[in-house]
Amino acid sequence: MNPHLTERVEKILKLADEIAREYEIDYIGTEHILLAIRKEGTGIGSGVLEDRGISYERVKEVVDRLVKKSLEDTWVFGRLPGSPHFRNVIAQAVEQAKAMDSKEVCAEHLLLALMSERDSVAHQALNDLDFTLENLRADIVKRSA
Repeated sequence: MNPHLTERVEKILKLADEIAREYEIDYIGTEHILLAIRKEGTGIGSGVLEDRGISYERVKEVVDRLVKKSLEDTWVFGRLPGSPHFRNVIAQAVEQAKAMDSKEVCAEHLLLALMSERDSVAHQALNDLDFTLENLRADIVKRSA
């Protein structure tokens, strides 16, 4: 089974592209995916953040604080190029979906993948927002039930 991206995930990735452009950055990074999950506002991924009272503005505040000026190498995904972390997150989201026996990659799989991508801005932001991989997974399972 090879899960495919849901329409919501496609929308999130398009939104991540728009957010990166708003930042006047010529690549899509993990931070843009995280911001897009929260800004899109529906689904389990955004709901887990909302359940903890984490608004888009709060995520943006944390990301803005963490964003570094140096640009990473890029990888093309058909929109703006993605950072190497971006590529890893997409692959990891597919693996997370498979591990959860899902036929589709959803926003919650992206969120778990972001948390798994150590040394990325999104991972650092989620840490600053008091998430661990374990409590994030537990929140997702709870919200999925």
